[in-house]
Amino acid sequence: MMAASLLRRDKKSTAAHLKADLKRSDNSSGLRQLQELLDSVLNAERGSDPEALEWCKWLLAGGDGFDDFCRTVRSYDNATLCGLVWTANFVAYRCRTCGISPCMSLCAECFNNGDHTGHDFNMFRSQAGGACDCGDGNVMRESGFCSRHRLKTGENVPSVPRDLLLMSEMVLPRFIITIIQYLRDGYTEPESAADRDLQKVLQQLEPHISFLEELTKMGGAMRTVLTKILTNQQTFKELSMGQEENVYAKRNYEKYLSALKSSGLVSVEEKGAGAGATDTPSGAGALSLLGATAAASEEDSSKEEDPDGLQGVGQRKRVKLSSSTKDPSIMDTLKHKCFLEELLFWTIKYEFPQKMVTFLLNMLPDQDYKITFTKTFVQHYAFIMKTLMKSHESDTMSNRIVHISVQLFSNEELARHVTEECQLLDIMVTVLLYMMESCLIKSELQDEENNRHVVVNCGEALLKNNTYWPLVSDFINILSHQSVAKRFLEDHSLLLLWMSFVSFFQGMNLNKRELNEHVEFESQTYYAAFAAELEACAQPMWGLLTHCKVKETQEYTKTVVRYCLETLQMWFDAIGFVDEPALNQLTFHLPLHRYYAMFLSKGVKCQGLDLDSLLPDQEMLMKIMVHPLQIQASLSEIHSNMWVRNGLQIKGQAMTYVQSHFCNSMIDPDIYLLQVCASRLDPDYFISSVFERFKVVDLLTMASQHQNAVLDSEQERPMLEGALTFLVILCSLRIHLGMSDDEILRAEMVSQLCMNDRTHSSLLDLIPENPNPKSGVVPGSCSFEEMLSAVADFKAPVFEPGGSMQQGMYTPKAEVWEKEFDPIMVILRTVYRRDVQSAMDRYAAFLKQSGVHTGNPWPPYKERTPLHPCYKGLVRLLHCKTLHIVIFTLLYKIWMDHQNMSEHVLCMVLYLIELGLDNQVQDDKVEEEPCIEEHCHDSWFPGTSLLSNLHHVINFVRVRVPETAPEVERKRERERERETPPSTSSESSTFGQSSRRLTGNWRENLREAQVFSLVAERRRKFQEIINRSNHEASQAVRPKSSSSRWLPPGSPPQLVTEILEIRESMLSLLVKLHQKLSAKQNSLSLSWLAEVDPAHHAHGDGLTAIERILAKAAARSRHSKRCLQEICGKVCPPIPPKKNSPGDKKSMDKEERGQMSSRQEVKVEHKVSVAAFTSRDEKWVESPETDAVMDMGSAEPLDSEVLYDCVICGQSGPSTEDRPTGLVVLLQASSVLGHRCRSDTPKRLPTTDEEHIYPEDTCGATHDVRLSLMQRYFRDSSCLQSVSIGWDGGVYVQTCGHTLHIDCHKSYMESLRNDQVLQGFSVDKGEFTCPLCRQFANSVLPCRPGRGMETGAWHTPSNKSMSTLVKEVEDLQEQLGIFPVSASLKQRDPILAESNLSKEMESVIKDIKNTTQKKYMDYGKNPGSPDNDFLFMYSVARTNLELELVHRGGNLCSGGASAAAKRSCLNQLFHVLAMHMRLYSIDSAYNPWTRLTQSTHSRDTEYCGDERPEVPMLFRDVPSLLIIFILTMPQPLRKEHFTCVVKVLYSLQYTQALAALSIRFSCEERLAWSNTGAAKKNTPNSDISWESLLGHVISELTKAKDVYDTNSEETFVLSSSVWSPQSIEFSLQQFCLPFLRLSCLLQHHLYGDSLPGCLVDEEFSLLSGCLGLAGSVQSSGAMSSAACLEWNINAFDLISQWCSEVITLSDTPTQQSVSLLVQDPQWAAPRLLHLPDNYNTIFQYYHRKSCTSCGKTPKDPALCLVCGAFVCLKGHCCKQQGVCECVLHSQHCGAATGIFLLINASVIIIIRGHRFCLWGSVYLDAHGEEDRDLRRGKPLYLCEERYRVLEQQWVSHTFDHINKRWGPHYNGL
Repeated sequence: MMAASLLRRDKKSTAAHLKADLKRSDNSSGLRQLQELLDSVLNAERGSDPEALEWCKWLLAGGDGFDDFCRTVRSYDNATLCGLVWTANFVAYRCRTCGISPCMSLCAECFNNGDHTGHDFNMFRSQAGGACDCGDGNVMRESGFCSRHRLKTGENVPSVPRDLLLMSEMVLPRFIITIIQYLRDGYTEPESAADRDLQKVLQQLEPHISFLEELTKMGGAMRTVLTKILTNQQTFKELSMGQEENVYAKRNYEKYLSALKSSGLVSVEEKGAGAGATDTPSGAGALSLLGATAAASEEDSSKEEDPDGLQGVGQRKRVKLSSSTKDPSIMDTLKHKCFLEELLFWTIKYEFPQKMVTFLLNMLPDQDYKITFTKTFVQHYAFIMKTLMKSHESDTMSNRIVHISVQLFSNEELARHVTEECQLLDIMVTVLLYMMESCLIKSELQDEENNRHVVVNCGEALLKNNTYWPLVSDFINILSHQSVAKRFLEDHSLLLLWMSFVSFFQGMNLNKRELNEHVEFESQTYYAAFAAELEACAQPMWGLLTHCKVKETQEYTKTVVRYCLETLQMWFDAIGFVDEPALNQLTFHLPLHRYYAMFLSKGVKCQGLDLDSLLPDQEMLMKIMVHPLQIQASLSEIHSNMWVRNGLQIKGQAMTYVQSHFCNSMIDPDIYLLQVCASRLDPDYFISSVFERFKVVDLLTMASQHQNAVLDSEQERPMLEGALTFLVILCSLRIHLGMSDDEILRAEMVSQLCMNDRTHSSLLDLIPENPNPKSGVVPGSCSFEEMLSAVADFKAPVFEPGGSMQQGMYTPKAEVWEKEFDPIMVILRTVYRRDVQSAMDRYAAFLKQSGVHTGNPWPPYKERTPLHPCYKGLVRLLHCKTLHIVIFTLLYKIWMDHQNMSEHVLCMVLYLIELGLDNQVQDDKVEEEPCIEEHCHDSWFPGTSLLSNLHHVINFVRVRVPETAPEVERKRERERERETPPSTSSESSTFGQSSRRLTGNWRENLREAQVFSLVAERRRKFQEIINRSNHEASQAVRPKSSSSRWLPPGSPPQLVTEILEIRESMLSLLVKLHQKLSAKQNSLSLSWLAEVDPAHHAHGDGLTAIERILAKAAARSRHSKRCLQEICGKVCPPIPPKKNSPGDKKSMDKEERGQMSSRQEVKVEHKVSVAAFTSRDEKWVESPETDAVMDMGSAEPLDSEVLYDCVICGQSGPSTEDRPTGLVVLLQASSVLGHRCRSDTPKRLPTTDEEHIYPEDTCGATHDVRLSLMQRYFRDSSCLQSVSIGWDGGVYVQTCGHTLHIDCHKSYMESLRNDQVLQGFSVDKGEFTCPLCRQFANSVLPCRPGRGMETGAWHTPSNKSMSTLVKEVEDLQEQLGIFPVSASLKQRDPILAESNLSKEMESVIKDIKNTTQKKYMDYGKNPGSPDNDFLFMYSVARTNLELELVHRGGNLCSGGASAAAKRSCLNQLFHVLAMHMRLYSIDSAYNPWTRLTQSTHSRDTEYCGDERPEVPMLFRDVPSLLIIFILTMPQPLRKEHFTCVVKVLYSLQYTQALAALSIRFSCEERLAWSNTGAAKKNTPNSDISWESLLGHVISELTKAKDVYDTNSEETFVLSSSVWSPQSIEFSLQQFCLPFLRLSCLLQHHLYGDSLPGCLVDEEFSLLSGCLGLAGSVQSSGAMSSAACLEWNINAFDLISQWCSEVITLSDTPTQQSVSLLVQDPQWAAPRLLHLPDNYNTIFQYYHRKSCTSCGKTPKDPALCLVCGAFVCLKGHCCKQQGVCECVLHSQHCGAATGIFLLINASVIIIIRGHRFCLWGSVYLDAHGEEDRDLRRGKPLYLCEERYRVLEQQWVSHTFDHINKRWGPHYNGL
């Protein structure tokens, strides 16, 4: 009842009253009143109502206004952190130089206020949201703080007065419990109701949470109050349960308890009652508690498990769980003791609503809160995981979780604290284990039936959607802190747990090779598998490795290695592995092997551990070796197309395995592990294992034919190449065997640059660095940049002529190609096989260019860095008999040309020999201990050293061959001929080799012939090793090895044993191969060895490689040298060179000639076929006579017709009335001219609110104003002839210069229409590409029949006087009267009515009209009138002339040598327009010609009635008149008449110049000049002296009222300088120049006159000369503009008449007539806007700017680079009639051509009509690269060259031709 009375009073006074009550020392009544008031106001049952919020605001403020209250509280803000929280898509910054944690981020404001010059920073779009770390010294260095947070503000802030926040402390707890009650009330389990309801609850709560957020932003003082409330357990207890009498609160609390229960969580009270669910003994119980398997009850899940499989795993884990975590309830207890905890609980339940997350994060600057909140978060961690797994929106939820966790765990101090107090590590590992347990399946690797190992199922949503990502990323984040990582490495039980987690991934995503059918469904799960291994296994591994860098951490490494081996052993047992891997199975995922390998490598490299102390026994090593080796062999199989039936995805796996982001967590550790095994196992065993795994054992026989049980014949070669390449990589790769970090970086960089030139960012991306994202910096002392500049040259971004833009690239330096190119590294790092070829091609090109070698080079051999002493054993691989036998066999096979050998095989064999020569085994004595058992290989070679084995001769070899083999045939023949084989005594003994002499019967050789079987050898070695390692094990265990010694197992029976006579050593084979390759008998002479120098042989082909090897062998062993000399002497007895050389030469010549002639034939044939193709229906004859005739023809100016070639049918002929030819043209509307300004400097793009662009001063705007002004006062038809339009939206016509018959074109269009291929253009709109040059076009311009230029008679100058010519011109114009005059346009001249030509001309006119929009054509009062049409037509001509002038640089100084001229179609265009314009007549009464050439004073009276006057001559646009006259007179026009017209118009232009000039004078000057002129008036030639004319104009115009008075003040300011005669002359010339340029260009196109070039200041005199204006009085000095005048009647009379027209305009305001008089015809060249140098300036101003039309901030803002308009790209907000804003703007601003800069992407798009294309970017980073979509966020700078090119393409209208990738935009941009 008291509350009711309070409610009735106004809020302000109530609040003040209550505050006063509460301030008293005895405040009980105040408290009671407040409680009652709040009970009624904040009543959760009433739902949310705005009234409650209002009350809260007033109460908090305690009687003041809420805003004042906020301000007061803010003044006590003591926060030193920024803590600004942002959500996804916010633009933030990250500076690696200032960051301590790699997750550090700054808001734009703090970044810009800090000093980061020269730092490694980038801008990024936040994916998950984040918070600003400015001021937090735990996360970033203080030097990077901004100016605001650098000061420790906390010290100087006064302390908060107690009563300021008194009310807040009372009211807010009630406010928060209300929110919690809402949340409890609104929550329903997802099963029972749709998730939509949750959204509804959240929406209702939105204002409340926003209010809390507002409070947090009031600063530190208010946050402290909130923290107290949120963490106070007492308040929570009182309010949470609800008092007895409040039924609602009780019910509400029960809802909360049931929500806890349904989450698989138990509240504390129940736990006490002993109903804890964790105490159930079976592992299944733990499983069923997980949210993910909640559906399966305990019984189900235990039924599913097979007794000794999963159960065991479950138990093992459970045991570990209970032993490791002191409290077994990580997964399933939650106690809520305060508001904060329950708030977080509901935040999770509601799947992290954005508002709640932001509120919780906004509180973080408060230190006490931060700690409590972190603990609460950890406490809820398991619950978060369960909710995440159930969520449908796991992506957004993941982002929100990370948004929170990254703020908490990036802080090392905090992470350590929570690890110690809340068992953070235990919780994380356990939670990850539980999470993965939900998707385990039985592994099928090895023993499919009895396999006891379980792996994750990569098809499950959990893995496919990366749902585990937030948890793993948190784990990686905390492991990056040294203190936390050390704790993890010291806790053995945790390590064991982690190993069992890793083993879930060991062998996942197993592939089985399809042998029969192609697999039906290609699963794409492999990507999930690779991502899982990288993120869940490798990245934590790299994180741990970063803390194992020094000797002191040895123990950690030993522990991890020990557990790895234990887990591996368990894995081998679980999958039932003995010694052979299962056939046709492949998994790329062996994380346990890789953990082991990486810790081994780190231990040896950084911690000084001894390798042997970390290795297991030999048997274990043999097991460990199997699976990585299997992967290497399978890679080869995949590339040999043996897995082709598994679909493309298996290739995808092979590529991902070696791809740059994965390689150093996958293939590198695998190869390193194999290197370790190879260095410790018996080399013969290892080598034979390799060849057996690669399935090429059967191929390694001396016989020419063999049978392979496992491979098809076409797979043998690639598999053999694969095996040899693998061995070379194994023996030569040093990444983990002793290379320093700098050397590794250098090698990686060189290999990437050798494949292709690379941009800086792609290099950064391709160089594998520790994938742990924490590292941020490449290891090693040398930075990426320094290394890059050491190995590469920068190629600045360039343009190719085709218009494609290159980015800045790095290319290897010459010395890198010479000394460092390493093909082995390239092969290891290439994802695509073609990259290896690309590297070799580039290498060959380099050698050719530097003149080292011109042929086809072989991969160069590269010296290796020395091995780390621990790995010396690896060299034994090169010095084992097995390998030597293989090498010998292969050399022999290549020499004998056996099938399936290749150059690559030889190359790799030679590489292995050379590696062996370069890496000698030091301790030779050990090798020579006699072996107990006689090896079958001992008889091949005496020892194991490659150097001594090179010259050992092998005489006979026993082989098994099919009965059909040629060897068997040979033997039979030999037996027929004679019984005994030839004796070999003398020859073999010369080799200084104690080989036994073979005498007697053939059979006897059987005993001594060498036998070779890899498999048997390997089995025997295996047996030996096993016996050595476990003596007590009986030897009968492995019956497999009992197969006969040299028979491959399972070989078909029809093999027979043969003995081959070989009598070669490796050296002799090498010499013979050298001969074979060089195709010369005596390729190596005896003298060769003497002068050899190995250094010279670094680059070259196979010959060079062999020579280098022989030279090395000779240099390192005298024995080899002697043998070599003997071989060379024996092979090639010295022959005097003279005899065979001439013959050789002849035969060579013949061959060459043959080649030459055949080449020529090919060329000729090619020509013929092309020609035949082009002629089609004409007979194609080529003869010199016709050419000559053609030449003659062109030389004589007869009336010969112009011939055109049709590019479609290939015929050549004239254009005729019935079969017209046309030019391929592109018509486009253009506003380029309209955007010209007066000044040369382009307008600047505004980047602040103060700057603006004013469009009023553009050419288009000025002309519009002029026309509308005229239309106000003058007769419309006359106005429409006094100006040109087409400045905006004019039609520009351009051609590629090719012609075609118009009927051919029609059929071509038909065929395009039926063509189903998607073209980049729309055929229905008439678009096509020129059939010859493929240039884009959309119309055909008919060529006029007859001669080309007006030649011959039309040119002859005549001596007619000016007045006669004027009369003739007038008569010519009168002829127009013959045409029927009528209103209808279509009434045609009957003669032209039917011809095809006129139809075509008409259709072109239609095309021209359709090109531009209606608004650019209708300027008249009555649209569609003939006058309007007439204006449009002659303006088309004007536009094209003006644009050509612009393209020539705005003047004609450069002369005729302009690209535009060659392809100009103005001549044809003029004729088409003339045809059309002659349909209109100019009423002779109004014909301007008479007013230009006769003085008529009788007219003045005519303007009677209401008819408006004609436009005075002085207001008319002279170039327009010129074009009108030329187009309306009968064609062709004689040149003398053309000149006459120009002369008459020049005098008008000149008078206009004088009038305009006179207005610019001051009064005094005007008077002075007027007097000077009057004085000169009576002198001879006064009509061609400007003084007299100027004086006359001034005196005439003074008659008109106030022409000169209106703006005398303004003009006075304008002309501060005094006018001198020179400056007057100059300004008159400048005024007349535009007219002269246009006339000259017109003359050039109509009559073919050449345009000579000249200097700029001579342009006037030159042009007037060309036009025949320069009178007789041309003085040698400066040209006088007046001297060009030629009057046909008295000049002064004519001028007076023109001036009088202006004077009689009594009704026009003088201001207007003056502005019409002062028209300046000069415009600067069109320019795009001037852009700022740094892109950030644009980005910061525009990316948050709101759109002018809809007021919102656009999602994709764009800028028009022509006029600076800010538009929404694709925005639906600014659509009009279904057209989006960019397209609309392009139509309005550029007549359908738009150039837009997309702010958020930094790229430019071009809109042209209905198509658009991505042009590229004009902003590049410091390395010359674009950054599309600002993904890298590096600073970008304007590239002037690119911008010029863009501008040039805009001005020259060549977007369509240069940019190739166009697509339709459907008005959606």
